[in-house]
Amino acid sequence: MLERQMKPSPRLLLILTFLGSFFLASPEAYSCTSNLSLNVSIPFDTTNLHCLSVWDAQSFILRYVQTSASTWSFILSTPDTNSYIAIGFSAGGGMVGSSAMVGWVASRGASGGIKQYYLGGVTPNQVVPDKGNLQVIDNSTFITLQSSRLFMVFQLETTEPLSSLIFATGSTGLFPAPPSFALTKHLDKVSTRIDYSKANIGSSQGDGNSSQVNGSTSQSADSCGSNLNLSVPLLFDTTNLNCLPVWNAQGYILRYSQTSQNIWSFILSAPNPNSYIAIGFSPNGGMVGSSAIVGWISSNGASGGMKQYYLTGLTPNQVVPDRGNLKVLTNSTFITSQSSRLYMAFQLETTQPLSKLIYAFGPNGVFPSAPSFALAQHQDKVSITLNYATGSSATTGKSYNLKRSHGLLNILGWGILIIMGAIVARYFKEWDPFWFYFHASVQSLGFVLGIVGVISGFVLNNQLHTDVSLHKALGIIIFVLGCLQIMALLGRPKKESKVRKYWNAYHHNMGRILIILAIANIFYGIKLGKEGSGWNIGYGIVLAVLFTMAITFETQLCSRDD
Repeated sequence: MLERQMKPSPRLLLILTFLGSFFLASPEAYSCTSNLSLNVSIPFDTTNLHCLSVWDAQSFILRYVQTSASTWSFILSTPDTNSYIAIGFSAGGGMVGSSAMVGWVASRGASGGIKQYYLGGVTPNQVVPDKGNLQVIDNSTFITLQSSRLFMVFQLETTEPLSSLIFATGSTGLFPAPPSFALTKHLDKVSTRIDYSKANIGSSQGDGNSSQVNGSTSQSADSCGSNLNLSVPLLFDTTNLNCLPVWNAQGYILRYSQTSQNIWSFILSAPNPNSYIAIGFSPNGGMVGSSAIVGWISSNGASGGMKQYYLTGLTPNQVVPDRGNLKVLTNSTFITSQSSRLYMAFQLETTQPLSKLIYAFGPNGVFPSAPSFALAQHQDKVSITLNYATGSSATTGKSYNLKRSHGLLNILGWGILIIMGAIVARYFKEWDPFWFYFHASVQSLGFVLGIVGVISGFVLNNQLHTDVSLHKALGIIIFVLGCLQIMALLGRPKKESKVRKYWNAYHHNMGRILIILAIANIFYGIKLGKEGSGWNIGYGIVLAVLFTMAITFETQLCSRDD
């Protein structure tokens, strides 16, 4: 009986055998602790390689070492995806403008290769083989398949490689093939930044399920009270950064510090508008003549980058990429997306940055792209003056006060007093000569205030350099009509003159046209100034009172005539 109980069941033996064979057959996960034992010879010493896990979700392992003063050696190890693998070196963290080493070994080793590609855009026909900015050392490249992993080896001639790297995998079963060696769109990718000296890495941007940034649907608002916990290493100390909200309406946060006597470090944080963000440094507060740092990462991570632009004018073709008065430190620019926000970092070589700053963002879904990298007109912008010493900013400076003064003067002059003068002239003629003197005095006062308002408008336009051509044109027409009315008053014929009725028709109709255009331009100006509904409601109430009075007086006038 006991022997029967001790005898193992055939089913149990089968299960144990299956489990044992499964665990024995399961390969140990490849990592930086695994020995690098390749069956092929490598043209450089591999004993002192730095090793980083650069893409945990896809088990990408990067080994590298500075072999000599101007030579860097790399080995990228990845699972065999039955497609190409790639490592791109980017100046700003984006795909466009980067140069990539791409390797592949077809299933069963039927074919394989390794090439450099230049990413001139995000479509396959813009990815050019055998082009790029990498100085690849001759006969240093090869790729091999071993234990279901690809090992891609290459050496670069450079004093220090770009620190912003992009890793990608292609679609299963699709390989570059002669004669074009065209590269199909990646199946998945991730962007990282490496501190080569410290062998540190942080993820900045990814696609698909492996994304460590865009895969998150939660949005955390940045503030000066929150810690700056970026998942990428920066090239400067961030512990003593000054911080201030520079555009509350759009959630823009600026952090900065004077790193050394002539080095200033900046980090601009803003919600990702699915377009570019920009910070401009202006000598006078206006856009024209300013130099701007512009960065972008599309919401799906397909494109990204940073550039300096010089604004020679207001139209897109007058905004010139890769030019400007800012001395940007080499390899200091970086943009990353984290928790639905963009973080744009850069360093400037200057003893004191310009204090007049302009912040802007572009239209949704529109990005600079190769080859021109033209910048679309901004969707919105704001200007501030920053006191670097105290860490305070102000948007209520001269331009802001002048904008409000311009609006109030024109509302009072053209939009209220001129209308009041017209009402008195039409409905109070029995109070002769009081009506005439009151009409002339009020209209003259309204005209003077209107002139000051028009002049302030021209000064404001020179400061802000915004495109308000229609508003300006209407203002000039209103001003000309006002001048014609004053001239008509000086040339007013006597009552008994035969031409008096023609003068009356001219004077009255010109006045009506002026009032209609003035009202329209005032509401349009309030919209351009983004003053909100308060100004619209306030002026609307004044107009309602004036027109109610006019209708009442007109009714009385008609009944008196009957």
